[in-house]
Amino acid sequence: DEAQRKSIGNQTGGRVFLFLETVDFAGDHAAMLEKGIEFREAPRFEPYGTVAVFADLHGNLWDLIQPKR
Repeated sequence: DEAQRKSIGNQTGGRVFLFLETVDFAGDHAAMLEKGIEFREAPRFEPYGTVAVFADLHGNLWDLIQPKR
């Protein structure tokens, strides 16, 4: 129904709830940018690893993340 369609991409009120883990953050980030994926922020370096938020086709927010090893 229409109410369900309106909630697509907004199930979490604009918060990240999906995670894509990588072992090559720089390479994957560059490839995703090249393919037109919309990143909502520049990569940042956190104590737990490198991360940047991107949106999928439906507006769901994901973390592209390379954990520190």
